[in-house]
Amino acid sequence: MTAGRRIVYAGTPEFAVPALAGLIAAGRAPVAVYTQPDRPAGRGRRLAASPVKRLALEAGIPVLQPPSLRPAEAQADLAALAPDLLIVAAYGLILPPAVLSVPPLGGLNIHASLLPRWRGAAPIQRAILAGDAETGVCLMRMEPGLDTGPVFACRHLCLDSDATAASVHDRLAAMGADLLLERLDAILDGSLTPSPQPEQGVLYAHKIDKGEAWIDWSESAQAIDRRVRAFYPWPVAQTEFDGRVLRVQEARPLPGESLSPATAPGTILAARRDGVDVATGEGMLRLRVVQLPGRKPIPASAWAQGRALAGRVLGGSG
Repeated sequence: MTAGRRIVYAGTPEFAVPALAGLIAAGRAPVAVYTQPDRPAGRGRRLAASPVKRLALEAGIPVLQPPSLRPAEAQADLAALAPDLLIVAAYGLILPPAVLSVPPLGGLNIHASLLPRWRGAAPIQRAILAGDAETGVCLMRMEPGLDTGPVFACRHLCLDSDATAASVHDRLAAMGADLLLERLDAILDGSLTPSPQPEQGVLYAHKIDKGEAWIDWSESAQAIDRRVRAFYPWPVAQTEFDGRVLRVQEARPLPGESLSPATAPGTILAARRDGVDVATGEGMLRLRVVQLPGRKPIPASAWAQGRALAGRVLGGSG
């Protein structure tokens, strides 16, 4: 029987909410929840609770928010909870070996990629940037290495041509929650054995840097489209226009469109009802939704109204 097993849950952002909500709804609520300390947020920079903290408090689950799990005191607090299993989803703090050794069943991570591809901090964005045909979510037994542990189960998700980091994030968060609930009992009773990750195919999803959001118009329309989709809703792909930052929230490559070799990448070719067409290093990209500093996002066609854009050149690298 696994109903009496004690679970501690560790997570912070929205990605970690569906799995916690699923545990609560299934009558498997954790005995405690770990989440990162409250952070300043919004224009007033007031301290705000994480999405996981808000859900845990609503459910009456004790919340712990140590700034680190390295101190002996923080590890003693975890040991006092006597967990059988620690479930982790986008917690954001390093778990030392001493922490992973506290629960007899160790740590179980919900990871948003098809391991061993895209270990690390930004697997969703890196998969889209690379043009992967699919991604997924895995349940992995945690080890001291970065996402190196054996895998209990995975679920696949096709990446279609309009997939954004936002849409994939939400799909994988829900899929991870479903997969966790489906396999939890088998993991707790030991009937499901994890398989070691293959040694081939390892890629690391390095943390996103804001500087990566600048569009290089010499890239192909397909590559720029992937950058736009990978960086929505953060940090948002951007370029320069009239000395100001122009954010590109939605765009689409135009297949089969050929350009004169003399056309400089970044040149605005035409403003149409459904967007603004821009030359790239290979093919054309239609801007669909853009945002000027201090303004709300608007259709690119609305941005073009009243402006003589044809022949102007977008560019800038920050």
